[in-house]
Amino acid sequence: MTPLADPVPGGRPGEVERAVALASELAGRGVHGVVFAYVDTAGVCRVKTVPTGKLAAAAAWGVGMSPVFDTFLANDAIVTTDVLGSPDGDLRLYADLDRLTVLSAQPGWAWAPVDRITQDGAAHPGCSRTFLRRLVDRAEREEGLGFLAGIEIEWAVGLGAAPDDTFVPAVSGPAYGAIRQVGLSDYAADLLAACAAQGLDVEQFHPEYAPGQFELSVAPLDPVAAADRSVLVRQTIRAVSARHGLKVSFAPVVQAQGVGNGGHLHLSAWYGGENLHGTGDRRYGMTAGAESFTAGVLAHLPGLTAVTAPSPASYLRLKPSQWAGVFTAWGRETREAGLRVVTGTAGQRGRAANLEVKPVDLAANPYLALGCAIAAGLDGIGSAAVLPEEITGDPVRFDAAEARARGVRRLPVSLTEAVAEFREDEVLRAALGPVLADAVTAVREGEIAAVDGLDDERVAAAYRWKY
Repeated sequence: MTPLADPVPGGRPGEVERAVALASELAGRGVHGVVFAYVDTAGVCRVKTVPTGKLAAAAAWGVGMSPVFDTFLANDAIVTTDVLGSPDGDLRLYADLDRLTVLSAQPGWAWAPVDRITQDGAAHPGCSRTFLRRLVDRAEREEGLGFLAGIEIEWAVGLGAAPDDTFVPAVSGPAYGAIRQVGLSDYAADLLAACAAQGLDVEQFHPEYAPGQFELSVAPLDPVAAADRSVLVRQTIRAVSARHGLKVSFAPVVQAQGVGNGGHLHLSAWYGGENLHGTGDRRYGMTAGAESFTAGVLAHLPGLTAVTAPSPASYLRLKPSQWAGVFTAWGRETREAGLRVVTGTAGQRGRAANLEVKPVDLAANPYLALGCAIAAGLDGIGSAAVLPEEITGDPVRFDAAEARARGVRRLPVSLTEAVAEFREDEVLRAALGPVLADAVTAVREGEIAAVDGLDDERVAAAYRWKY
């Protein structure tokens, strides 16, 4: 379970003693340092590390880091809001010891996600992990609702020796083909072994569509754990790849043309131990609550893209007829709709049914993406939102009149459009709170300015190795 209590100066009851015991255990396993990891507003994983012997001190008093990182861009430039982006102030990073993991592919290291608090002991309003943790806790306390979530991981594997930061696929062969799996067989086996050693429950791994592209999916967890796991899986993939002389990109696109890397979200809402998406008498086994949850996400999808597709490069991926889900529409197993209702196989539907949010890539901060998607769904439940009729096939075939009649809109075609939609979405902004909402807007506008005047190829190159 996700810890529901915020960190406190001096450590929560028993935490320092636990850290002392963990440090001794880690030292006995040859671990010399612990990575404290969090994801900034731009979607970049930032870290600080402590020697294993300092873990107890860090559990008590945290590790210092400036709040300026909340307004870093992917290129490390800094933007500002009315409260963030200055050289002033400090925060304390507190590791979640329940999630501390010895890194198989990085001998001598362990890893843990962090929450951030102020020097005065208050929760930092810009901490995305705290935002998600509190949102999930509030839904459980006030509504009796729980959630399971998963994030698909797609990445492109390139030759480490390729010149000038170019991308050269490390393996050739057909999409989903055996040639690719054989070509990187040792790499893939080492990756699966590292995941297993770290307790990462991999459900499937396969070559994907684009050149050099692969996908890995892990079992669903509570949303905070799912976001943590997404960060850890990527840390693991990077490390295994480096040991094989390979370079990996989780960027929305590695080249301007073709299919990019997605990071689709899978969500299911639960009440009283039952999956609302697979135990009801509505369409495809949904309950009334699941239909309203889906309708809520659908209604907020345009503004949500500023969070789930946060990079200028994201909009090189979000193209019709490429299974990216670029329309405000839903359908059962319809991969061109923005929302795909996944029913699961007969005999497993009560457990496996879920909602897939498709216009998402791995430039997104997973805590923000999951939190905003859940907030949108909760708004749908709270307003008893009505789910419109589903679509089948590719919505691109609809003429303007039919699209209007069906309520099918093209999602934003640029980050500029997405930010405009986000500014108008009071539900998402309220869920984030003013500090985080303003950070999202400022960072997105900073990214837009950073690539002003660049053509598509240069935009792709600017973000190719940032995530």
